[in-house]
Amino acid sequence: MRLAPQSAIAPISTAPEPHRFWDRQNDWLFAGVGASRVLDFTSTLNTRRRGLNEGLLTNRIVDNHPLFLGIEAGAAGASIGLSYWFHRTGHHRLERWVSIVHMGIATGGALRNYTLKSQQD
Repeated sequence: MRLAPQSAIAPISTAPEPHRFWDRQNDWLFAGVGASRVLDFTSTLNTRRRGLNEGLLTNRIVDNHPLFLGIEAGAAGASIGLSYWFHRTGHHRLERWVSIVHMGIATGGALRNYTLKSQQD
């Protein structure tokens, strides 16, 4: 068996390849961020209906549904903006991880909201 000369072997690159920002993977990640923010919104409203207090925002903000919805949308927009900044600066792995971490935190918070005991319990 004859081995190829060392110069003929292509170097293995672990860095992600540059890509379009609005590619299929980011589309799915951003949709996931939006879905996790909707889940957080509905779980927080459910928590308030059960007589519990919101932990991160004031109850006055959460009880103003249009304002609270705007904050949720702003959080999703900020996540996409941060991903775009990482994309433009060539940090493509971080670009993807922003959405993954955001989805995890928002979904985890929503699940926590649904597991809280109501005041009546």
